[in-house]
Parts: sequence; C-alpha cells; structure tokens
Amino acid sequence: MADNRRIEIYDTTLRDGTQALGVSLSLIDKLRIVEHLDTLGVDYIEGGYPLSNPKDTAFFEQAGKTDFKHAKVCAFGMTRRRGADPADDAGMKALVGAHAPVITIVGKTWDLHVDQVLRVDRDENLAMIRESVTFCRENSETGDVFYDAEHFFDGLAANAQYALSTLTAAVEGGACRVILCDTNGGSMPGWITEAVGRVQSHLGGEVTLGIHTHNDSGLATANSLAGIKAGCAQVQGTINGIGERCGNADLTTIIANLRLKLGYDCLQNGTSGGGLRNLTETSRFVYEVANMNLVAGQPFVGTAAFAHKGGMHVHAVQRVTRSYEHVEPESVGNARQVLISELSGASNIAATLGEKFNIGDDKDLQRAVLQRVQNLENQGYQFEDARASFELLLHELRGDRPEFWQLDHYRCVILKRHGEKAATEAIVRMSVDSQDRHEVSAGDGPVNALDGALRKCLLPAYPQLANVHLRDYKVRVVNAKAESAAKVRVTVQFAVLNQAGGAGGHFTTIGVNENIVDASWQAITDAFGYYLIEEPQASS
Repeated sequence: MADNRRIEIYDTTLRDGTQALGVSLSLIDKLRIVEHLDTLGVDYIEGGYPLSNPKDTAFFEQAGKTDFKHAKVCAFGMTRRRGADPADDAGMKALVGAHAPVITIVGKTWDLHVDQVLRVDRDENLAMIRESVTFCRENSETGDVFYDAEHFFDGLAANAQYALSTLTAAVEGGACRVILCDTNGGSMPGWITEAVGRVQSHLGGEVTLGIHTHNDSGLATANSLAGIKAGCAQVQGTINGIGERCGNADLTTIIANLRLKLGYDCLQNGTSGGGLRNLTETSRFVYEVANMNLVAGQPFVGTAAFAHKGGMHVHAVQRVTRSYEHVEPESVGNARQVLISELSGASNIAATLGEKFNIGDDKDLQRAVLQRVQNLENQGYQFEDARASFELLLHELRGDRPEFWQLDHYRCVILKRHGEKAATEAIVRMSVDSQDRHEVSAGDGPVNALDGALRKCLLPAYPQLANVHLRDYKVRVVNAKAESAAKVRVTVQFAVLNQAGGAGGHFTTIGVNENIVDASWQAITDAFGYYLIEEPQASS
C-alpha cells in the first residue's frame, strides 16, 4: 500500500563516500557533485569534517557562497573531547565556524565502544553528547543539529538501556533529528523494524528519526526501507553506495524504490518525476568524477538495468514493455538496450538498428547479420557492449562502409635498456585522401604510440577526430588454454567532446587477434572509422 509521507534524503557521498577504497575527491570534484545533488533535489548534503583537512574547510567556505536551489549543506563532526568545555574544543569550534545550515554530530551509542574504544566513563559519554548538541544548537547559523547514533543497532542489542539513554541525551541537548546507524552493516531487516519501534516508544515522537545503514551483509537497501516503513522520516546514504568496506546504502536504489514502488514523497523538486529523471545522470556523473567504473547491473541506473539479450524477451518487450521491465526506464532517466549476441533473434536486430538503418523489413539482411555475429562470437568477439563495431559490421554487409584510408603498414618498436623505462615508438604509413602519409610517434606503450601516429596521419584530412579521446582500454584472454598463443579481445571506449569541451557521449569498439597490438589497432581504427561515419563534417 502506498505511503505518501515525506522522506528526507540526506547524502553523505562527500564524506562517507570518500572512505571507499581508491576514492579521493578534490575540492572542485566535491563542488561539482554538490551541484548535481542539488539539481537532483536531495534535502541535505554532508560536506565533510571541517577540522579534518584544509580541503573540507575550503569546501564550506565555497559552499557558503553558493546559491542552492534545494539542498542544505551539513558540517559533520564528533562530540567534544572528554573533560573539555565545548567552547574550548577545537572540533566544536570548527563545526560552528563552518557556518553550515546544519551540523551533524556523531556520538558513541554502543557500550563496547564507550568502554573499550573511547575508554571514557559512560556518564561522561552522555554528557559529551548532550553538551555538544547544545553548544552547536546555541552557536550555529540556524540551530539545526542532527545526531548520528553510531553503532546504534549493535548497542541496543548489547545494552538497550544505555543505548536508549544516549538518544535521550541528544534530544535533551536539542537535536532536531536522531539518526539510527547500522555502522557495521550486520543487522537484519527484522531487527531494524523492531529497534525503530522501540526508539519511537522510548522517545514518544519528540524528534524526527533517520536511518543510516551500511552494506556489509548486502542488506543496506532492505534495512533502509525497513527503517522507513517502521517510522524513520530521513534516510542517509551515498550515490551508488560508495563507502568504506562494502559500501553505504545506495541512494539511487532507495530513492527509486521510495518513489516508484512505495509511493513516498522524496526529492524536493516535487512528485512530478523531474528529479527522479536525473537519477541515472547523477549516478554516472559521480562514477566519472570518482574515477570509478560503472556497475552494469546496478538497479534502476545501471547500463544493464534495462538491457535485453534473448530474442524472445526482446520480442515480448516490443509488444508490452512491462512483460520484462518492472518500471519504465525513462522514469529514472535510463534507457532500454537491446543486446546483440549469438543468442539474438531477428527481433534484436530489428529493435537495435531497424529504425536507424531502415532494415526492419529486410529479413534476409537480418539473417545475414545474425549469421555473421554468431561466426564472429565463435572466434572471440562480443558485441553486447561494442555497439559501434556492430554498426560497422552492418555497413560491411550492406556494402556501404566508407574507406577513409588505405593502410600500407604499421610498425611498433620497443626499446628496453637495463634499469631504464621502456621506450616505445610507432610508425604508420597509409594513404589518406589520396595523399601518402608517413608518421612516427612515441608513446607510453604500443597502443598509445599507435594512436598518436594514426592521429598524425588522419587529422589533416579529418580534423573532427580531435574531438575523440580514448577513455577506457580493456584486454581479456579469449582462449586461455592456448597460453601465450591465446587470442585476446581488446575493447576500447572513446569519449566525444562537445562544443564546450565537456563529455558529449561515448562509443565502444572491439578487436580480436592472437597479437594484442593488432587487436588494439583493429579496435582503434574501427573507432575512428565509426566516428567519421557519424560525424562526417569537420567540427574543430
């Protein structure tokens, strides 16, 4: 049954997310992500800990000059030190000095941490919570203070009386939100539901509750939704679930479920779907800025979330989309994909290229394409993620693939001296636009050197290729049993720059050969050929 309660979205990508393995965000990165989160319509954005590093201090200075449409920025920090007056505590002063609209304070809830980690008297811990909240409430810009009850669910299980007393201390200090945290990520949904109910009974509805979960048991989304169903009105998490260890709750999945499945009102730009339609773009932007690979199977926003491979499935979706899709991909800003592989049927070919190439009624060509795909995949090719190579294949079968150049030869030379870095040089000779081109380029390895020499040959005739840049390069052994003589499959993704110099899309090509350099050459030249077909006019 739908519940139209308003649920606050609190994003902690800029702090908790940066604790993920391999993730580091610059000040500019953080500010760019904040802009996208604000456009998405989240309520709160946790910017970081002002005392921890100069970057976070600078972030709050810049955020204070930003005119946000929806979101409020939160400064995060810990309770005061033991025995200290909050007014003399460096952490407290940094939180207040950040001039953020909201201050979020984290405190110890589990007696294990109080006794053995913090090693402070339990009553002193309660005073630290109460006095820290009071100080921030009385000295901050708005008086809005959130309290994060760290390890709450473990603490409640170990010593319910003490865990609940820490929440009471926060409320007595004036916290306007109390966030229940499954910090170790080990709780089950049933325990989350029971625990939230006990907190409601204990606090008597004095304060708004929130839920903050981690994914160590693979249940962060389920636990977040359980907390909301039990009465929490705020959910915390990160975009794409990035975070320490196994990650945080993934806000992209939670938001989509709240809006589309459970009927809750969330995202500040209304219930019309405007904000929700930015979900996929926001997810991919964060992956890009964080220098992380997309997760194809990520619910709602992944590249494979609405991808169909089996011919029978494709045929069904063409007739009734909900036959194999639980929501419309457009509702979250994603798009349906029809994959091409040896499992494809004519429906896949028609659905994938029928409109662009006008082959919907050409059954003979569809069969020829399927036969060619099956033969090539038997040799190690995979066209599921290499749409550009597949389109070139169709051009070949139709006999209308342009020949932009004729290769005479290429050669790669690698010179390695003892104790020195290997030096690589590529030489390419080809005919381009009836002109003989002979170019040499050094590079960081044969692929980079070949790419450089090839560009030198082609750019005078096709300057638009300056807009295409190698974005990703992957190699996989196809037949490992052949050992050093095995075939390799090279997949390259190229990004296209738009007029403003930003990302304007991307495409992928593939090459297969026993020689990794030749496979790379095939993938790169196919990419350039594909782009010249798509963008025949020089634009730079």
